[in-house]
Amino acid sequence: MSEYEIYAIRYARKDERRSSENFIEHDAPDSPMPMDFFVWALVGRDRTVIVDTGFDEKAGKARNYAVTRPVAEGLKQIGINPDTVKDVILTHMHWDHAGNHDLFPQARYHVQEREMHFCTGRCMCDVEQKKAYNAEDVSHIVRRNFEGRVALHDANSDFDDGISLHWLGGHTAGLQVVRVKTRRGHVVLASDASHYYANILQRRPFPVLFDTKQMLNGFAVIQQLADGPSHIIPGHDRQVLSLFPAACAGLDGIARLDADACGKPA
Repeated sequence: MSEYEIYAIRYARKDERRSSENFIEHDAPDSPMPMDFFVWALVGRDRTVIVDTGFDEKAGKARNYAVTRPVAEGLKQIGINPDTVKDVILTHMHWDHAGNHDLFPQARYHVQEREMHFCTGRCMCDVEQKKAYNAEDVSHIVRRNFEGRVALHDANSDFDDGISLHWLGGHTAGLQVVRVKTRRGHVVLASDASHYYANILQRRPFPVLFDTKQMLNGFAVIQQLADGPSHIIPGHDRQVLSLFPAACAGLDGIARLDADACGKPA
């Protein structure tokens, strides 16, 4: 089975966020719990795959989030030219995971068919459900579909030797996680199936969700797919950058997830 290097690239951060904002029920003392924003790069011997595309400065400004490192810049810092990327996996279509429309002109996008139904159907008539989507992001994928550049996946599928996709739902109707074979075992990019380590380790869901039961079931599936707690990579937890080494010396905000963790997630 092929093994991949995995890079977590932080492109934005929200330092002011509180712990009370990150759980459905919060009975502990409120405390700072910042939110980081990542895209991920899977680098194999013959293939590079991008997982999620983040948001750009315009989209961030509209929601009062600042980009700290444009996604294109982060990719180039680890030797990836976005113009040559052939495959992009979208874990879901929320605004902070599916933006930067023109960054990958040659890419084929991989998304769950349930997610496309969800973000183009009647659920977008609901104010709360549509809040985390940008119409421009959804329209972009619809246009790419008409161009033959979208692969719609149904539940679980083997994406490539060493990479598999697993539908979980929960946070959105079509959220999927990505399981990757690395030199240290199978790593699961949980994305927003678990925003923070605390969500999954304490079984306390993040408050933005479509189906609570699916999210709780998803926690168990992730733990089965991953080779251990340090093999689970949440979507927005700053701990990722302290648990895993930098991609290279002096490169702040880009971590190597295929390297051994230097501690245990909390």
